[in-house]
Amino acid sequence: MGSRVLLCVLLLMPAFASSDFVVTHVRNMKKRSSDNDLVVNGIEIYRMKIDSKVTSRFAHNVITSRVVNRGDAHKEVFFDVELPKTAFITNFSMTIDGTTYPGNIKEKEAAKQQYEKAVSKGQTAGLVKASGRKTEKFTVSVNIAAGSKVTFELTYEELLKRHFGKYEMFIKVKPKQLVKDFEIEINIFEPQGISELEAEGTFITNDLQNVIKKTFSHKKGHISFKPTLDQQRTCGNCSQSLLDGDLIVKYDVKRTTPDNLQIVNGYFVHFFAPTNLPNLPKNIIFIIDISGSMSGREIEQTREALLKILDDIKEDDHFNFILFGSDVHTWKETLIKATPENLDEARKFVRSIDTEGLTNLYGGIMKGIDMLNAAHEGNLVPKRSASIIIMLTDGQPNVGISNTNDITTHVKKAIEGKYTLYNLGFGYGVDYNFLEKMALENKGLARRIYPDSDSAIQLQGFYDEVANPMLMDVELNYPENEIADITKNSFKHFYDGSEIVVAGRFRDINQNSLTVDVKGEGANDALSFTTQQDKEQTAKAFQEQEYIFGDFIERLWAYLTIEQLLEKRIAAKGEEKENLTAEALELSLKYNFVTPLTSMVVTKPEDDDQAAIADKPTEGADNFFSFSLHSAASPAHYLHAPNPTWYTSVDGDPHFIISVPQKEDAICFNINENPGAVLSLINDPATGITVNGELIGDKKVNNDAKIQNTYFGKLGIANKHLDIKVTVTPEEISIQNGTERTTFTWLDSVTLQQEGLTLIVNKKKSLVLSVGSGASFVIVLHQVWKKHPLHRDFLGLYTLGSHKLSAQTHGLLGQFFHPIDFTILEIHPGADPKKPDATMIFKNKELAVTRGWQKDYRRDPEHGTDIPCWFVHNNGAGLIDGVHTDYVVPSLF
Repeated sequence: MGSRVLLCVLLLMPAFASSDFVVTHVRNMKKRSSDNDLVVNGIEIYRMKIDSKVTSRFAHNVITSRVVNRGDAHKEVFFDVELPKTAFITNFSMTIDGTTYPGNIKEKEAAKQQYEKAVSKGQTAGLVKASGRKTEKFTVSVNIAAGSKVTFELTYEELLKRHFGKYEMFIKVKPKQLVKDFEIEINIFEPQGISELEAEGTFITNDLQNVIKKTFSHKKGHISFKPTLDQQRTCGNCSQSLLDGDLIVKYDVKRTTPDNLQIVNGYFVHFFAPTNLPNLPKNIIFIIDISGSMSGREIEQTREALLKILDDIKEDDHFNFILFGSDVHTWKETLIKATPENLDEARKFVRSIDTEGLTNLYGGIMKGIDMLNAAHEGNLVPKRSASIIIMLTDGQPNVGISNTNDITTHVKKAIEGKYTLYNLGFGYGVDYNFLEKMALENKGLARRIYPDSDSAIQLQGFYDEVANPMLMDVELNYPENEIADITKNSFKHFYDGSEIVVAGRFRDINQNSLTVDVKGEGANDALSFTTQQDKEQTAKAFQEQEYIFGDFIERLWAYLTIEQLLEKRIAAKGEEKENLTAEALELSLKYNFVTPLTSMVVTKPEDDDQAAIADKPTEGADNFFSFSLHSAASPAHYLHAPNPTWYTSVDGDPHFIISVPQKEDAICFNINENPGAVLSLINDPATGITVNGELIGDKKVNNDAKIQNTYFGKLGIANKHLDIKVTVTPEEISIQNGTERTTFTWLDSVTLQQEGLTLIVNKKKSLVLSVGSGASFVIVLHQVWKKHPLHRDFLGLYTLGSHKLSAQTHGLLGQFFHPIDFTILEIHPGADPKKPDATMIFKNKELAVTRGWQKDYRRDPEHGTDIPCWFVHNNGAGLIDGVHTDYVVPSLF
């Protein structure tokens, strides 16, 4: 098939997102010659351009990459880009030797049918879609002949959001290879006029300082970055690129009035961002999860963030803290004013916050609502003030009311639209869909806090966004007899540095003007004014036609409408949800947007017709990762993953699943060892935690099987520092705490809390165990028919919060508890048409892997859920340290 090159394209990342342009060097890469250091393994990227046009905050971005195969054999090139989660892809094409192969956007089902039609004609290479922290990935590959040229072109659009008084573009510049003609060009046109424009790069050396060109005058802004070949080099004679870092562009517009109204071709957009208004006092309740799973770094970072937030709370504000573990605790019985004395006392309280127990989320949030109700009813807070609830949790409710639908219903009924609820989900163990639905139903939003070294900064950054409310109960009213299909036009709060955007369609396309009434409640009095605009004024403002891309206001309206319809779907049910879906789908198809309701099919020109599907993932969607690769002999098959709650586990006979959250993916391997063997799963000398598992076999030997099935029939979890040992079998759970011994059966429903130990037994299903301040473990009970002639009952182990264990942690599972990385190359059909083979680069080693899936039984012990993963053969050889027999230990403890 020839060699392969992975080509990733840098792209523009508006509105606090990021992207990478990466050329990954594949195995057996030929050393660059000094005569031609532009060619890597026969492939030259001779032209690359990112062209962005921003008109009235709406960004239209085109990424173009031109590649030539300088080798003497066919080579496969991967076009791999990351784009903002909030962006919609609108077009993609490949042009090979003058012939263009476009991507077609269709309804998901229709796209699947077209995909299967292409599959029936030959093998197809799949397109991987995965979402990262703020980005999602678009990947497509094509095999090109020697001497052939290919041009990739991807277009996406996005409405830039205003944060902290500025619109921001974030560009990750990391080519890892010299590019003969490399260029970034950004043109900004704002009818209100540009008040400031900044551009800086973390990779900019003194020699590159003057390469970033920035100019702005009145309505136009222009930024370009076009380094020469020599300017890209790390040194005069080097063939490596020094372009490795971030290019950040920020700008804002002139604001002589509180709003700006624009009318073009029967559509309007209304921007509202008043300045110089006094801030509203705010009443803010922080509801913090202190359950055992928050121990370690999570609670430390939460304390750190809260201390910094206390430094920013204003004296006119009122606040309080509510903590929920198994029980609910409050700092004060009511909201109190943020006086210097009270803030000092609050800092002492925050420093003392520690973890304990389970997760009584319902009790915590209802306590916060009751406290706000009492404060307003008792006139303890100003009448003109903004009331906000911020809840932080890293898990799922398991004390009190734990049904998430019931919690959502009770919370909505209790808030009654009076307060704004913001839900922050710490890590991957949360039910993000639940948090998002509950927040949206109460005029707020949900956000994931990623478990990393900057988690405290993420928490503080979110608070900063809502720290300065200027208006509440804002309404922008438009004449109903003149306007149709209007986007959201009422808002609970307007925050300083942000912007409200409303768009709509005129019933009469020839209408010349529009009058809008704006109302809101400020700190001192009500805000009310009327604004008027006619299309001639807008036309005059848009005379510089070279900066305008097509019907941009209509597309802005469509983008905003689809975004809000999809948001409404989250909390909708039945017929309402069906109607919202139909409306969003119709607009997605009309305006050629890849949304969660549509897919783009790329048909590829290879030996046989090939096609790949691009889908748009969402933060809380059920299929956050999909991979497709099929042959003509089998129907198209999709690997879907469940809600992304990341863990590392071992289950089945025995299947190990290693989560790699930063790649939104997983690695799997099996261990084949004899019954009776005890395997070291986790061993952390720093915390004293060990987990070992003893294997059992089937009731009788299967003479037809080359490898006999084995399962974990006994698990031993210990904390040597606390002298605690927990033994779990399919029959009973035994706890040895010093000299005291306690035993339960799986017929019991148990909630046990002792010093250093929390145990919950869900009758005949599973148990949750936390020992000390380390990770938590979920053990799933698998029961078979007692008279089954072959199989026995067995156990599965799942770890949560594994990052709380030390860097010294080892074992078959423990060695993977800290970040790992891998690269997948050379994907090709395997022996099973549904399971492609590939080469994995891991720790500079090449491993043969197969795309498959393993079962996650944590939520459904009977049937399980398929988890897609890359399977490493031969007892994890090359993946695990040493060989698998190194992990056989004498006993459970």
